[in-house]
Amino acid sequence: MIPQSELDRIIDGALAEDLGGGDLTTEATVERGVRGRAVAVARHDLVVCGGPVFLRVFQRVDPRVVTEQMIAEGAGAKAGDVLFGVEGEAGALLAGERTALNFAQRLSGIATLARAFVAAVPEGSKAVIADTRKTTPGLRALERYAVRTGGAKNHRNDLASAVLIKDNHIAAAGGIEHAIARARARAPHTSRIEVEVQSLDELDVALRAGADVILLDNFDVDALEIAVGLVRGRAVLEASGGITLDAVPAIAATGVDVISVGALTHSVKAADIGLDLELVR
Repeated sequence: MIPQSELDRIIDGALAEDLGGGDLTTEATVERGVRGRAVAVARHDLVVCGGPVFLRVFQRVDPRVVTEQMIAEGAGAKAGDVLFGVEGEAGALLAGERTALNFAQRLSGIATLARAFVAAVPEGSKAVIADTRKTTPGLRALERYAVRTGGAKNHRNDLASAVLIKDNHIAAAGGIEHAIARARARAPHTSRIEVEVQSLDELDVALRAGADVILLDNFDVDALEIAVGLVRGRAVLEASGGITLDAVPAIAATGVDVISVGALTHSVKAADIGLDLELVR
């Protein structure tokens, strides 16, 4: 997970969207002091993720709320399984419900999809599944945590984390050779140089220029196989660009090292998790 202070900042911002003006419905219908217990229930099979975030939401609404996680992070859950439980004043539980579910549904959706992509890599393949920076603004730390919970890897976290020369950098620098040479001269000695290429001709240029990692953008399977044969282990090869779950086995079989999938975070379907509340007598 991320540091508690950062998690609380994210949660408080999300709660402010819902509770900035109070909770009119709860205040109008529920008496103060009424206690309740609510459980989060999986409506379909999923990989559990975001429990600490879900539970922390209610504690930010009311520190007296008692919380419990029934199924561990990263574990599989079946439809009908109880994932998390909270107990406290019913008003606090109702106030935090939507925000808590939004977090848990999205993070569990990401973890579930990541697990599916990882499972699609054939046994014996060296390819790893990685995410990209195509994350929800402000939620990158949480979404990347969900990717890891699902068993996939994280790509560079931000623009300061690694050198990744993409098409617009190449255009601005005056070509692949110039971009790589400048990066090599200016980047820390501990940093590998990755460059994006869009053809086998560009791959050859990048290889001769000394790229450490080469991102093969929107290569079909035949082109990926040729690229692997040309490189022969002299650089790490990353396949990327519109990769679907069905395509993973064939892509992994070409021998690439990394398969990066933006869809893990930018197009994920939220998991269906419901919150069932009952009064505590």
